[in-house]
Amino acid sequence: MPPSPIGKGALPGGRKAKAVPQKATVTDPDNGQARRPGYGQLLRTRGAWTFLLPGFAARQPFAMLTISIVLLVQHTTGSYGTAGAVSATTGVSMALFAPYSGKLADRFGQRAVLLPGVLVHTAAGATLTVLALSGAPTWTLFLAAVPTGASTPQIGPMVRARWGVRLQGSPLMQTAAAFESVTDEFTFVLGPLFATALCTGINPAAGLITEAALTLVGGLLFAAQKGTQPPVSGFDEHAHAHVEHASALRVPGVRVLIVTFLGIGSVFGGMQVSLAAYTEAIGQPGLNGVLYGIFAAGNMLSGLVCGAVAWKIAPQRRLLVGYTALAVTASGLWAAQSVVVLAGVGLLVGVCIAPALITGYTLVEKIVPATSRTEAFTWLTGAVALGQAAAVTVAGQLEDRFWDGAGFLVPMGGTVLALGFMFLLRSRLVPPPAGRTVARGVGHRVPVAVD
Repeated sequence: MPPSPIGKGALPGGRKAKAVPQKATVTDPDNGQARRPGYGQLLRTRGAWTFLLPGFAARQPFAMLTISIVLLVQHTTGSYGTAGAVSATTGVSMALFAPYSGKLADRFGQRAVLLPGVLVHTAAGATLTVLALSGAPTWTLFLAAVPTGASTPQIGPMVRARWGVRLQGSPLMQTAAAFESVTDEFTFVLGPLFATALCTGINPAAGLITEAALTLVGGLLFAAQKGTQPPVSGFDEHAHAHVEHASALRVPGVRVLIVTFLGIGSVFGGMQVSLAAYTEAIGQPGLNGVLYGIFAAGNMLSGLVCGAVAWKIAPQRRLLVGYTALAVTASGLWAAQSVVVLAGVGLLVGVCIAPALITGYTLVEKIVPATSRTEAFTWLTGAVALGQAAAVTVAGQLEDRFWDGAGFLVPMGGTVLALGFMFLLRSRLVPPPAGRTVARGVGHRVPVAVD
C-alpha cells in the first residue's frame, strides 16, 4: 500500500503544525482575492447574470399556473372542488414528468429539453383556456390539464444545476441555495398577486394566457444561454472514468426529502384554495393575493437571512428543527378567526418554509452525485407540485362540503405527517463522509490527503 500523502498541517518528522482558527472565506476566481461568502460575492460569479435574468422570467409562470387555473375553472364551473381537481391534475402531471425531464436534461442538455417543452406547454395552456371559456365538458378540462402540467419547464432546478457547475466545491453553494429559494419565493409573491389581478381585474382567462406567454418567451431566452448549461458528457474528469447516469432515487436521502417536500407543497396548495375561499366568503376577494403575498414575503425574507448565516449546525439537524417549526405554525392556520390573525399566522408559516427548502436543496448538493443533480432537484420540485396538487384537491372538497376555512386543515395534516416520516428516517439524510461518492446507493472510496 503506498504511503499516505502528507497533509498541509504536517511538518517534517511527522509533527503537526498548530491549527490557527480562520474566518470562512472564499476565493474570487477572477482576481484571487479572499472574500467572505455572501450574496455580493455570489452575484459576481462569472457568467451568473447570463442565466439568472432569463431564468427569473422563465420561472415566474410556475407561480401563476395553479392559481390561474383555479380562478378560471371556478369562474366557469362555479365549483372550487372542480377547479381544485383540474389544477391538481396539472400538478400531478408535473410531478410525474418533471423527474424524467431532469434526467433527460442531465443526459442530453437543458436546451434539448427546454425547446420542445415550452412549445408544448404554450399550446396546451391555450387549449385549456379555450375549453374552459367555451363551456366544454369537464372531462376535456382534465384532458388538457395533463399536457399542461407535464410540459411545465423546470427552470428552478436547471438554474440550481448551473450554480452547481459554477461553484463546485465552493462555500458559496449554501449562499446559492438560499438565493434560489429567495428567488423562488419572490416569484411566489409576484405570481399569485399578478395572476389574481389579471383574473379579477381584466378577465378570468387573463392569468393563464399570460402564464403561457411568459413561459414561451422566458423559456426560449433561457434555453439560448448555452454557455452556462451543465456539461452533458458522462465522463468524470476528476475520476477519469465513465460515469453512468444512475437515477437520483437510488440515493436513500432523496426519497426522504421527496416526502418532506410533499408536506411543503401541501402548505402552498392548501393556502391557495383556502385563502381564495375565505376572502370570497367575507366579500373581499381582492385580499386573496395580499394575504398570500404576506405569506410568501415572510418566506422570502427568512430565506435572505438564512442564506446570510454561516451555519455550524449539520444541515440534516437544521432541517428537522426548521420543519418542526413549520408544522407547528401551519397547525394554527385553521384557528385564525380574522384577517389580521390569519395574516400574522401566514407570515410565520412563510418564515418557517424557507429554511426547510434551503436546507433540503443544500442536502442534495451533499448526497447526490453531480451527474444526477438536475434530476434530484426536479424530484423535489415535482414533490412540491404533487403535494400542492393533492392539497388543492382536498382543500377544495373541504371548502365545498364544510365551513369556510376548512381547507386550512390540509397544511397542518401534510406537514405533521411529513415531519413524522422524516424523524423516523432522519439517519438517511446524513451526508456521506468526505472522499466518498454515492452512486446507485453504493459508496466508493477514493484517496484523500490526511494529516
